[in-house]
Amino acid sequence: MTQFAQNVVLGLLLGGVYALVASGLTLIFGVMKVINIAHGAFLVLASFISYTLWSALGIDPLLGILVTSPIIFAAGWLTYKVAVEPIRTAPMTSTVLLTFGLALVLEGAMGAIWGNNSTSITPSYAEESFSVAGLFLPKVDVYGLLVAIVVLGALALILTKTWLGRAIRAAAVNSTGAELVGIKVSSVAALVFALGIGAAGAGGAIIGVLYPFVPGSHYLWIARLLAIVVLGGMGSLNGAVLGAVLFGLAETLTAAYISPSWATAVPYLVVFAVLLIRPQGLLGSHLRQDSVTA
Repeated sequence: MTQFAQNVVLGLLLGGVYALVASGLTLIFGVMKVINIAHGAFLVLASFISYTLWSALGIDPLLGILVTSPIIFAAGWLTYKVAVEPIRTAPMTSTVLLTFGLALVLEGAMGAIWGNNSTSITPSYAEESFSVAGLFLPKVDVYGLLVAIVVLGALALILTKTWLGRAIRAAAVNSTGAELVGIKVSSVAALVFALGIGAAGAGGAIIGVLYPFVPGSHYLWIARLLAIVVLGGMGSLNGAVLGAVLFGLAETLTAAYISPSWATAVPYLVVFAVLLIRPQGLLGSHLRQDSVTA
C-alpha cells in the first residue's frame, strides 16, 4: 500500500508540471483556435536557455525562470506579430503548417547553438528528496509543482480578475462581438500567444531538470501536450489541469506496475478510451457550428 501511495504521489507531482506546460497550449487554442505545433519547441528552447544560465552563470534553473520566462514571452510575442498574425483568420490547417515549420526552424537553431548531444540540468538538489509519512518526494518534483501552482494561479487571476482576462474571454467566445464593443482582438491574441509561450518557458526550466533533452525532443513533448489538452478538452484550462494529472498518473503507474517501456504508450490508450466515450474531452463542450465560424 505504501508503494502504491508513493507512485500516486509521484504521478500527481509529475501531473502538476505537465499542467503548467499544457496550459499555454490550450489557452492559445481557446482564444485563437490555433493549434501551436511549435509549443514543444519553445519548451525545449526554454530548457536550453535554463541550461546556459545554470552552467555558465550558476543560476538555479528554477530561480532562472524569472529570466527564462520573459525571454520566451518576448519570443512568443515576436513570433505572433511576424508569422502568425498575417494568417490568424486563415483555415486552421494553415496555422498548423506554419507552426510545424517554425518548430523545425527552432530545432535547427537549437542544434546550431547547443549541438545535438543529450543535455541535462543537474542542480545540487537533483537527487535529493523530502521524507513525509514514509513517502519520498523528490525535491525537483516538489519545487516544480510549487512553481506550476504559482504560474497557473497567476494565469487564473489574469483570466478572471483583470480587464485583460475579460477581453480574452470575450474574444474566445465571439471575436466579432468583442471587436464591436471596442476590444482590439489582434492585440489580445498577441498577448495570449505570448502568455501561452511564456508558460511553456516556465515549464521548460522544470522539464530540463526532470528529463534530459536534445533539440529534437520537441516532437515527444508536442505529442504529449496535445494528448493532454485533447483529453481535458481543447480550450479548457481546467481540462488541461485534469488531463495533465491523469496523464502523469497513467505514466507513473504504468512504469511501476507494467513496464517502463510502456509508460509512454498506455497514457495514449487512456486518451483514446476517453475520447470514444466523450469526443469533446473530459471538460470540453460541443459548440454549434455557427458559433465556431462567427
